[in-house]
Amino acid sequence: MRRTMVLPDAAAVAASGAPPAGPAAEAAPPAAAQTLRTEFAFELPRGYVDDDGKVHKHGVMRLATARDELFPLRDDRVRENPAYLTVVLLARVITRLGDITDVHAMIMEDLFASDLAFLQDLYRRINSEGHTRAAVTCPECEHRFTVDVAGGRLGES
Repeated sequence: MRRTMVLPDAAAVAASGAPPAGPAAEAAPPAAAQTLRTEFAFELPRGYVDDDGKVHKHGVMRLATARDELFPLRDDRVRENPAYLTVVLLARVITRLGDITDVHAMIMEDLFASDLAFLQDLYRRINSEGHTRAAVTCPECEHRFTVDVAGGRLGES
């Protein structure tokens, strides 16, 4: 599932003659249109080894929907073992892993523990606010810059 949404820019809204409405009017986007990113490429630290011995390291994870988070709660495997929630949830949001486009729970079960931890961290980061950056100001020189408060690059532990 690929969803990309282009948000209208302030100039287009003004040109249409429609009055701005709601909280979005107060925080109008910059002059250029913004694109909502819904898919995130990743590379596993070790990689998934399939039955033929081929290693799959590159993949794509999409943003989770409310349905993605609710669906596993009805799964009997999750009811019997709540820790299995991660396996079912990741199988729903990972759209590709190497050449594999049908990612399911059995594939997630066969990942190395370090790769599963990596994917859990990536899921948390992209579904929280889309990033873990924070704007800060140096107390001495008052220089403003951005830092990643979680450390590392996106998806790294």
